Amino acid sequence: MQWEVVIGLEIHAQLATRSKIFSGASTAFGAAPNTQACAVDLGLPGVLPVLNEEAVRMAAKFGLAIGAEVAHKSVFARKNYFYPDLPKGYQISQFELPIIKAGKVSITTDGGDVKVIGVTRAHLEEDAGKSLHEDFHGMTGIDLNRAGTPLLEIVSEPDLRSAKEAVAYAKKIHAIVRYLEICDGNMQEGSFRIDANVSVRPKGQNEFGTRTEIKNINSFRFLEKAINFEVARQIDVIEGGGKVVQETRLYDPDRDETRSMRSKEEANDYRYFPDPDLLPLIIEPEFLEQVRATLPELPEAKAVRYQEQLGLSAYDAGVLTASREIADYFEALLDKMGPEHAKLCANWVMGDLMGRLNREEIAIEDSPVKPESLAGLLKRIADNTLSNKLGKEVFEAMFKGEGEADEIIEKRGLKQITDAGVIEAIIDEVLAANPRQLAEYRSGKDKLFGFFVGQVMKAAKGKANPAQVNALLKRKLAG
Repeated sequence: MQWEVVIGLEIHAQLATRSKIFSGASTAFGAAPNTQACAVDLGLPGVLPVLNEEAVRMAAKFGLAIGAEVAHKSVFARKNYFYPDLPKGYQISQFELPIIKAGKVSITTDGGDVKVIGVTRAHLEEDAGKSLHEDFHGMTGIDLNRAGTPLLEIVSEPDLRSAKEAVAYAKKIHAIVRYLEICDGNMQEGSFRIDANVSVRPKGQNEFGTRTEIKNINSFRFLEKAINFEVARQIDVIEGGGKVVQETRLYDPDRDETRSMRSKEEANDYRYFPDPDLLPLIIEPEFLEQVRATLPELPEAKAVRYQEQLGLSAYDAGVLTASREIADYFEALLDKMGPEHAKLCANWVMGDLMGRLNREEIAIEDSPVKPESLAGLLKRIADNTLSNKLGKEVFEAMFKGEGEADEIIEKRGLKQITDAGVIEAIIDEVLAANPRQLAEYRSGKDKLFGFFVGQVMKAAKGKANPAQVNALLKRKLAG
């Protein structure tokens, strides 16, 4: 039987506010346990929540960025459940009336097609605390620093049909919240967490299969692996005559498997009701216009501009706009080089720079080679002072902190030879030293051309201008 995979994602983006959503406690990461949980976060008797306006502003910003409706009126509800890291016994969230209604996000599939994924809703809520199991023998520790941290939960339609599509969508949402500067997107610190709802159904069937939810996935790689494992597991269950049970599962990266956590609750299990301590949230058109005025150029618009104004390919534009930091670096470099050198800049950012940074696991904003320094190197390639090959040698030295491009070129004597007379003299020496290969070339062995180029470049210690070598060598070999 042929199966179709159906996936919907719930993404929790921690909003980059300095204080919590209903209290003045700090949201800074890494504080000692339970030092950033105030009376409101702890749910002590007599305290009242006060909504953080900045969290509202950030949620509205996201809604406008994905073309969604930002609700004039939204309501905070109490989601009731007992868990040790939820001191109040309920979580303040939004249920029937969320702040953001239907929007859409475009992704590029593996086949290069653009696919539109629906965003059902995005709502504001507070985070719970954290249960810690590793450091306590036979016990669980509770850290309530996260309790009350503002989250924007972004819920997709079940429009995703493969693990790769799910990853592409998650990366797109990640890029958008980073561009908007409403979330730092740090998955290791839990600022961007993904829950995946996964089901399978026979191809051609309209009705959805029974879904399972994989909770708290904290990397794109684990998202793909978790979904692929869960799809295979569900197909095995059904084809073995069993039934998939609706439940919440966890992904174990060490074993590369999902395992059951608890049976899946329905909305009525949580006994949602409007929070009596919080008035409905009313967003006026003037507030929305103020927010709209702060929207930056988003990845898709930036990619289109790179193609139309700079002549870059769709692929290059996609890579360079994948994150705000990469785009910022590229634009700072281009500002020093000029738009006529866009392709040269793109090649170096996507190739040598990002390749080296990835090997060292360094973020581009922390690159030891800053945009203005790389521009100094690329100018020497553009004016033929350096060949591309020598440029790589200089880049490596710059990356290791040996100085600026001109300084390294001078110190190492790396100036490219562009004097035609000097290159011709080197060619003459090479031809004189290789009479047998010269005779063979002239008798029809054209493949020996590469041999002569290599010998000339070797004699010139890699410094001869390759284009001039090719042109002059062809002329000399023609005799």
